[in-house]
Amino acid sequence: MEKRNEARRAGAQRTRMRRKRKQNKSAVLCVSLITLMLLGVMSVQILSLYGRNQSYQEKEQELQTQLESEQQRQLELKEYEEYVKTKEYIEQTAKTKLGLAYPNEIIFKEKEKED
Repeated sequence: MEKRNEARRAGAQRTRMRRKRKQNKSAVLCVSLITLMLLGVMSVQILSLYGRNQSYQEKEQELQTQLESEQQRQLELKEYEEYVKTKEYIEQTAKTKLGLAYPNEIIFKEKEKED
């Protein structure tokens, strides 16, 4: 009888061990699937961030070019501002827009052609 009981206990123990192994395999499989899903999600996020980074770099380059253009324009405006303050500019504006001339200056005008 004792041998039977021992055999039953050994059989029960083997059955418990099989169940544990099966549960362990299931747990490992679940953990592996979750890890793969997380890896997939992270890969998609990385690709998305990479694309966004590329567009930001292009925009930065465009803005840098625009900044350089505006700085050049600013220099030109400063030069023009200095030119506007000169006597030469004042004389030229008085002659062209107002038709003024110095008292001893002779002005020659072209005749309009009549067809």
